[in-house]
Amino acid sequence: MGGWSSESDVSRMSGQGIVEALKDRGFTNVTPVDMDRNVAQVLAAIRPDVVFNALHGTPGEDGTVQGLLDLMQIPYTHSGLETSVIAIDKELTKMVLVPHGIRMPKGKVVESRSLYEGDPMARPYVLKPVNEGSSVGVAIVTDEGNYGRPISAKAEGPWLHFERLLAEPFIKGRELTVAVLGDESLCVTELKPVQGFYDYDAKYTDGLTEHVCPADVPANIAQEMMDMALAAHRLLGCKGASRSDFRWDDTQGEAGVYLLEVNTQPGMTPLSLVPEQARQKGISYGELVERIIAEAMVPVADKTEALEGVKDG
Repeated sequence: MGGWSSESDVSRMSGQGIVEALKDRGFTNVTPVDMDRNVAQVLAAIRPDVVFNALHGTPGEDGTVQGLLDLMQIPYTHSGLETSVIAIDKELTKMVLVPHGIRMPKGKVVESRSLYEGDPMARPYVLKPVNEGSSVGVAIVTDEGNYGRPISAKAEGPWLHFERLLAEPFIKGRELTVAVLGDESLCVTELKPVQGFYDYDAKYTDGLTEHVCPADVPANIAQEMMDMALAAHRLLGCKGASRSDFRWDDTQGEAGVYLLEVNTQPGMTPLSLVPEQARQKGISYGELVERIIAEAMVPVADKTEALEGVKDG
């Protein structure tokens, strides 16, 4: 947990909850690791049976840690190297999913400095870093906004911190999300920020976003999202838990459902969406953590025996 990404604090919250849940479930030898540059030496000393990867963003979600653990032959939770490299990159994700019929917004990658010369597409549009999660650095550029036309070099936005950005048309409507656990979509949650949009602060600050779980949407719309989330999970080769984020233009019916991105390392904090949806399916937080670990132990033939061995140290 932890690390040095923009999401390190959230990762620590996820990690602490996982540690406590594992101990409550009878795992007697649980070692929290706040990741630094010496993580390989730390892991070599611990010699873990399995690593629960509670890192968010880089380097825990982009294939870096996955490659390290593969080299060290240590099993780990969630998605592997190839999946992580693709899913963290929003443009690569589109290249995999769109040809298989997954509806995603059309967009293009732009150089940040080009925004000071003109808009990459008609306003309103969304700018987001190509390789970040948790809505870090997202900006919605509108005619009424105060970024200027063209965008001012003095304006606050992702163009100040990232060389390349993904520009997409802004999709009006509702913000929804679907968690997938193992090979099952759980349910649909609608996210209603108190103000603005569902950015980093709204995700992780209590009281800034209302979660409607399950979402009050027509059954066919909910099923469409759940089917798309499961298809994306499978096409990308995700393991453990993933979370797919959607926008739904409710004036367009099923044709207004757009998948925005797939998160291979979804949060496990008290405000996180995957534990919330798991509870709706009768899965406790502790059981959720244990099920994610069980999948990480594959290809061990008997996952129950493998887990009992880990519990006993």
